[in-house]
Amino acid sequence: MKRWSIPLAQLLFISLAACRGIASPRPSEITLAMGYIPNVQFAPFYVALEKGYFAQEGLKIEFDYGMETDLLSLVGQGELRFAVASGDQVILARGQGLPVVYVMTYYKRFPIAVISLEVPLEVPRDLIGHKVGIPGLYGASYIGWRALLYTAGIPEGEIPLHSIGYTQVASLTEGKVEAAVVYANNEPVQLRQVGYEPHILYVADYIDLVSNGLITNEETIAEHPDLVERLVRASLRGLRDTIEDPEAAFEISKNYVPQMGEAQLSVLRETIPFWRSEPLGHSDPDAWEASQRFMLDVGLIDKESDMGEMFTNRFITQL
Repeated sequence: MKRWSIPLAQLLFISLAACRGIASPRPSEITLAMGYIPNVQFAPFYVALEKGYFAQEGLKIEFDYGMETDLLSLVGQGELRFAVASGDQVILARGQGLPVVYVMTYYKRFPIAVISLEVPLEVPRDLIGHKVGIPGLYGASYIGWRALLYTAGIPEGEIPLHSIGYTQVASLTEGKVEAAVVYANNEPVQLRQVGYEPHILYVADYIDLVSNGLITNEETIAEHPDLVERLVRASLRGLRDTIEDPEAAFEISKNYVPQMGEAQLSVLRETIPFWRSEPLGHSDPDAWEASQRFMLDVGLIDKESDMGEMFTNRFITQL
């Protein structure tokens, strides 16, 4: 995994302390792991770092990037303290005995969708008889696909899937598939930029699944609750600022995402509605219950776990 170490937060913290005329304590060093490569979707964390919100909480942040399933294992085993990952992966991890805990909602609305250029999509059953592409039988895309079939009462094998990797745009425009499972804030934006207007089925319109958030483990909550609280508070400030001014957040993100093109500003704007919630960061117990019930019913997990151990809202404060 490629590691990006950012010293700016420590410098800001030292500067703030000096202005107050006090000795600067050594900041708490935190590695915040992401389930993807550097990307505009992490803009709230870049904003929180650039504006000194982490530093003001006494935190020195290092971003690390890797595969989401690996991150959950590392957090559960105590090798990492914090990661950004999806709620469905938390449910899977808890079912495997990993003591991970979801402490802040990042994506309030589940961002997976199914799109088509030629097939009118009004309900999930409109996909029957058509060739559907998906990056692979893993991750949020697969969870979202299974959830869409589940809500419509469609057996999994009735609509065969074709693994196409992350080539949804090319596969659709070249006619290799008739529909594709995508991130609703990404591939539809790309298609519109080249003149297409895709038909879209949003998974979130059919079932309220828990999505991406900030993850830690039981040990960190028990032994360092103040650390969790400070990280959540700074992250929420970055999220709030990004929602209120995506253009400024985009400019900040350029410092952290190599070779980010201007087209990603449209992706960021499209992402804002998926982040909005009241209050920011709060987990909805009903979404956790619906998510676990669905995953149990379709065989993604083989037993229920205690939802009270999966997530907590104790660290969510009004900004």
